[in-house]
Amino acid sequence: MVSPNGYVILFKLMENILLLNTVESVLGKGHKTSKGNYSFHCPFCNHRKPKLEVNLVTNSKKENPYNCWVCHTRGRSILTLFKKINAPKDKISEVASLIKVNLQQELPEENSTVKLPKEFKSLVNDKTIEGRHARAYLKKRGLTDEDIIKYNIGYSTSGKYSDSIIIPSYDASYKINYFISRKIVDSNRKYNSPSCDKNALIGLESNINWKTPIILCEGIFDAIAIKRNAIPLFGKTISKALMVKLVESEVKTVYLALDQDAIKDSLDHAMTLLNYGKSVYLVEMDGKDPSELGFEKFTKLLHTAHELTLVDLMLKKINLWLTKETTSTNTPNLNVLWIIKENRLTF
Repeated sequence: MVSPNGYVILFKLMENILLLNTVESVLGKGHKTSKGNYSFHCPFCNHRKPKLEVNLVTNSKKENPYNCWVCHTRGRSILTLFKKINAPKDKISEVASLIKVNLQQELPEENSTVKLPKEFKSLVNDKTIEGRHARAYLKKRGLTDEDIIKYNIGYSTSGKYSDSIIIPSYDASYKINYFISRKIVDSNRKYNSPSCDKNALIGLESNINWKTPIILCEGIFDAIAIKRNAIPLFGKTISKALMVKLVESEVKTVYLALDQDAIKDSLDHAMTLLNYGKSVYLVEMDGKDPSELGFEKFTKLLHTAHELTLVDLMLKKINLWLTKETTSTNTPNLNVLWIIKENRLTF
């Protein structure tokens, strides 16, 4: 006769077998690696070896993490994985039931206020003529197939975002939190994006390592060109959510790579971050932006950037101030010069 504990173990074993069968019906045959992990051929990068590892044993956080060791596509839920690869709806329902997730709460886009357009088509594995045109545009801008996979870049041929490249941004839980669309045909309005609370936004957060230096830039194409640990501000302002995260995280060093017309914003951000004890570097790009420079040229400038001290920051602010004074009055304001001379300038 089987004991109550025996029935529990048997039931869990049956659940694990059913979950494995469901995952294999979508990803193909899996290979057991360690503990509850199974490796599959990755549908994102199509590597010849099974490099996508999925944990079929739900952990204490009620997660089933997955990770590809080649293209670094990763997440915390098999449900999210199935949604990303557009698995059949019945398979999504099956896996939601097996991992005990309320499908109504998780779909669509897992309670996010931002959703990808329904016309969005991922460029990963897309072989259509429209897809080839979209890829050609991205390659002209210096993006690679690896970038397309890493950022799940797609496109749209109809609707509000027609004839556009679409680049999603995901938060730390791999939920969509923003996206940028860019027309690939001549248009008066090149860029478009959804309405949301930008103060709660951290761009490309799912790709960020909060224990290593962070690079702040303006646009999403800039962040992709930089390639590593770059956060797009989607403008010139650091959101409240991002500032809190920078201050509370283990990040010790922040590089500012904003455009030349945002020099005042850069200096203001630098002052705030210095006051919070961060090391700050200003990447000077001679009037260009990271996407124009490309990875190699930008990296050289990154390596030659000097750490800002409070004195450096004061001098740069003075220079900016005097430039404005000279431009507006043709001669520097004598009161300003006197204050500087007497070292009484405050910030």
